[in-house]
Amino acid sequence: MRAAKLLLLALAVPIAATAADDDVRANYLLACRGCHLADGSGVPPEVPSLRNTLGPLAGNSEGRDYLVRVPAVLQSRLSDEKLAEVLNWVLTEFNAETLPGDFRPLTTAEVTAARKQILADPIGYRQTRLSGDSPLE
Repeated sequence: MRAAKLLLLALAVPIAATAADDDVRANYLLACRGCHLADGSGVPPEVPSLRNTLGPLAGNSEGRDYLVRVPAVLQSRLSDEKLAEVLNWVLTEFNAETLPGDFRPLTTAEVTAARKQILADPIGYRQTRLSGDSPLE
C-alpha cells in the first residue's frame, strides 16, 4: 500500500508542475495576449514584440525594474506573485536564447518594490538608458 501511495505521489508531481505552467500561461493569455498576441509577437511598432527582445534587460537590476514598471505591466490586476511568474514565463518562453547565462528569475519582492514606482515616460526612459541594442546600463 505504501509503495502504491509513493507511486501516485511520484506521478502527481509532474502533473502539478504542468498545471502550474498552464496557470502561468493562462495568466499571460488573460493579461497580455490582448496586445502582445498569444505568441508574444506583438504588433510593432505600436505594440512591441516580447520575443527575443527582453533577455538583455533581465541581466541587470535597472532592466529588471523597467520590465515591471512598463505601464501595462505595472497596472496589471495580477498579484505581485502571479506577475513575477508571468514575467519569468515570458522571459524563459519567448527569450530563452537572449537571456544572460547567469539569469535568475524575478522575485515577488522585486515586483512589489518596482510596482511602487510609476514610470511616467517608458519610451524616454528606455531611450535614455539604451545605446543601440545593448541592455540598460
